[in-house]
Amino acid sequence: MTGSDSKSVARRVLEEIFPANDEDALREVISDDFVNHEAPPGTPPGLGSITMYMHLLNDAFSDQRWEMHDVIEEGDKVMLRCTHSGVHTGEFFGLPATGRPFAYNQMHLIRIEEGLGVEHWAVRDDAGLMQQLTG
Repeated sequence: MTGSDSKSVARRVLEEIFPANDEDALREVISDDFVNHEAPPGTPPGLGSITMYMHLLNDAFSDQRWEMHDVIEEGDKVMLRCTHSGVHTGEFFGLPATGRPFAYNQMHLIRIEEGLGVEHWAVRDDAGLMQQLTG
């Protein structure tokens, strides 16, 4: 797999698959043995981890978009620096819908093996997101 293919796989997850809430497409690019290093205890293992969060975000937010600022590849890893935006239209971790728009920064590091995402690490401005939703 070439570098541009790895970058395409990583970008596709956030730019296309997550906004469409598309489980079938997610299965095409994420390994069944996927490890989400950011998942809290009790999160399903493997592909179920990322699928659960995709659905959670789609239940909570409409008009979701991930705008890519940087996509960098090093070896078998792709780093994405992006802004996640949308509108809070459903419950999010116990917070009822506010109808407020939001935009906050994220960084994702995805290890890709044979065309599939196999590991994920992230840094997100979750405090900034919550401030926008509750402030």
